[in-house]
Amino acid sequence: MLSLSATINSGEMVASLAWSSMFSRGCALPVNIGFCNRGKDSNTHLSSNCERKRNSAVLVRARTNAPVMPEYEHTPANRELRTPHSGYHFDGSARRFFEGWYFKVSIPEQKQSFCFMYSVEDPAFSGKLGKFDEAVYGSRFTGVGAQILGAHEKYICQFSEESNNFWGDRHELTLGNTFLAREAVSAPNGEVSPQEFQKCVLEGFQVTPIWHQGFIRDDGRSPYVQTVKSARWEYSTRPIYGWGDVGSNQKSTASWPAALPVFEPHWQVCMAGGLSTGWIEWDGEQFEFEDAPSYSEKNWGGAFPKKWFWVQCNVFEGVTGEVALTAAGGTRKLVGLTETFEDVALIGVHYDGKFYEFVPWTSTVKWKIAPWGYWYMSGENDSYKVELEATTKSDGTVLRAPTIEGGLIPYCRDTCSGDLKLRLWERRYDGTEGKLILDVTSDMAALETGGGPWYDTWKTTSASPPLVGQILRFPIDVDAIFKPIPFLKPPGL
Repeated sequence: MLSLSATINSGEMVASLAWSSMFSRGCALPVNIGFCNRGKDSNTHLSSNCERKRNSAVLVRARTNAPVMPEYEHTPANRELRTPHSGYHFDGSARRFFEGWYFKVSIPEQKQSFCFMYSVEDPAFSGKLGKFDEAVYGSRFTGVGAQILGAHEKYICQFSEESNNFWGDRHELTLGNTFLAREAVSAPNGEVSPQEFQKCVLEGFQVTPIWHQGFIRDDGRSPYVQTVKSARWEYSTRPIYGWGDVGSNQKSTASWPAALPVFEPHWQVCMAGGLSTGWIEWDGEQFEFEDAPSYSEKNWGGAFPKKWFWVQCNVFEGVTGEVALTAAGGTRKLVGLTETFEDVALIGVHYDGKFYEFVPWTSTVKWKIAPWGYWYMSGENDSYKVELEATTKSDGTVLRAPTIEGGLIPYCRDTCSGDLKLRLWERRYDGTEGKLILDVTSDMAALETGGGPWYDTWKTTSASPPLVGQILRFPIDVDAIFKPIPFLKPPGL
């Protein structure tokens, strides 16, 4: 899981989410959340003095009631807030490869979150390898997985050892898979309308930057957690933040070397914050939501890190502006003939239109992470300092992640009910703390630890050597390089 100040037309709501008439106004509840929806343009600079008591309608009702229908829009070309590495990075080679995607919707009124996780492994092969191929290529774990960590921290997982019904766009955040197609109908191989999807797919999913739908059944492979039998969902999303300042070019989370297979696995936050509208059927309940805070990210490469932690939140209290936090760290293998690893971490905060980035090549990042239950991080650079502390009383839920040793296996623990404190300061010329920019809390933070071994509390400082830092800070625009020669543009960019 390696995860605004201008004038606003406050009376306008996003057209693609404008189905609020389907909600009873009597169901609307005031709540302090991390995002406000004001303005038609996705690049609109959000005012810091927004009204925090928003009317965000959320309803949980009996499954027998007819579901509401969010409005679908096909993914536009050259969309606003697109980040680098939005596309599918598979290059067609037979090397060990996975790509994974994470989409989260939080419902503050219900104190519940839904985390959708998709993965494809070794897509060069259509299915399980025979003995000859395994002798030639070594162990492979071809397959497609769909996991959801949902309300009440219950879980569902469906997995197929076949990859031929998975599709992903080479340069855009659109993907899908059909676990079970309807009779005499071909599975989709690209984005289709919701109606077409339902005509073709009995079990599967499709997701874009602005639309998400699917239906999966638990396949019984997870008896160690509390599961639900099935899940169905449809919702639209309006991106508010990518990964960078509002109104500016969005950044690669791991800088420009993410275009090279050097520091694998790679990680990209695709949408630090958005507003989602729709419904999710879960364990006999239907959760309906309007303008619910949402988030997305992705990983790709040979396998997940050897060991990692992660903190993400976009639902906050005590805030007069818009806040989104993503922080993570891990032990990753460096490219080379020897088994060389490095510990790295970053903290990213979006607040009131500005992106505060604390990465090893510009900052010093420190952390103290327990095997479970406690997360502390701090970061500082020449201009700012940030500090976060998170705890949880939840036991968490064991999730799966792609591994070299065994494919998609239980490998990490997550919760979406973490207590979080976040503070951000300006730094004075002498390095001391200056103006306090941000001081907020949340009881809906997403927290994770994964891999291992976790023998004890992990306490480390991450900062790039001067030469490496200079290289990573060099302003290379990889997208611009390939703009005149799009046919040579690598997959994923």
